[in-house]
Amino acid sequence: MIQTRQQTLAKMVFCSGMGVHSGKIVNMTIHPAPINHGIQFVRKDLTGSPRISAHFNQVVDTSLATVIGSEGCIVSTIEHLMATFAGLSIDNALVELDSYEVPIMDGSAGPFTRLVRSAGTTAQSGPKCYFVIKKPIAIESEGKSVSVYPEPTTRITCTIEFPHPMIKRQTYSIEVTPDRFEKEISPARTFGFLHEVEYMKRYGLARGGSLDNAVVIGDNGVVNEGGLRFPDEFVRHKILDCIGDFSLLGLPIIGHIVTHRSGHAFNHAFLKTLFSRKESWETITINNADDITRLQGPIGFRSEPI
Repeated sequence: MIQTRQQTLAKMVFCSGMGVHSGKIVNMTIHPAPINHGIQFVRKDLTGSPRISAHFNQVVDTSLATVIGSEGCIVSTIEHLMATFAGLSIDNALVELDSYEVPIMDGSAGPFTRLVRSAGTTAQSGPKCYFVIKKPIAIESEGKSVSVYPEPTTRITCTIEFPHPMIKRQTYSIEVTPDRFEKEISPARTFGFLHEVEYMKRYGLARGGSLDNAVVIGDNGVVNEGGLRFPDEFVRHKILDCIGDFSLLGLPIIGHIVTHRSGHAFNHAFLKTLFSRKESWETITINNADDITRLQGPIGFRSEPI
């Protein structure tokens, strides 16, 4: 859904939860922000309350989560909150934290989505800008791939493959709108295998990880009481991660993103490639409905990958 105006929250909201790696309680406040502010994080627990912009050139680690940093200050595990902002078309917000991690909540974007929905959104005076894909861009390595193709909407198609009977090969495709994000993607939880969780805890990682904030898969199936929220919850969560990772471009994409066996690191590598291929995209400012009509007109968009 293409919008003409930037958006922010209608009021401040607050939540508290555990950091999945630190195991410590994190307090988080999200404030409305002015036009062209973007998404910024503030570390209130540090001297001077340093700020970090949520942008791909600020990413410092993607090994276990997406981590942004600047001058020794970091904010970790931002992908679920960033997916919420992108999925609900929030352009401007200020996120205050009293620790280095965004709280993991239940391992999905559902709690953040409900939090933002409770605040409401406000259309702002500034026009909205987009990255519009004009030519296909793709990277591939060791069976992983990420591509983007011209299409007059924002669509993501994701395929995952795991050698476990609970997952195997799953594909999901969605045109990203606030309603569809809220219903189909935001409730999907992060997941991991029991042997991986045990390994991380043995080495002091995932101290806050539990069955309350992740789907854990054992040899005989899902360990969590109650099972899955969707039969294909795994691939839906990968789309959630993808929405969060791609939001770090700073502007929403009008195009069709297609991923196969990708993760945070490979998504980040693609963003750097995309940004360097300036002949394959352009930024467009949408001032009114006529601009949307022209954008979606006969300008050579393809609805399917080439």
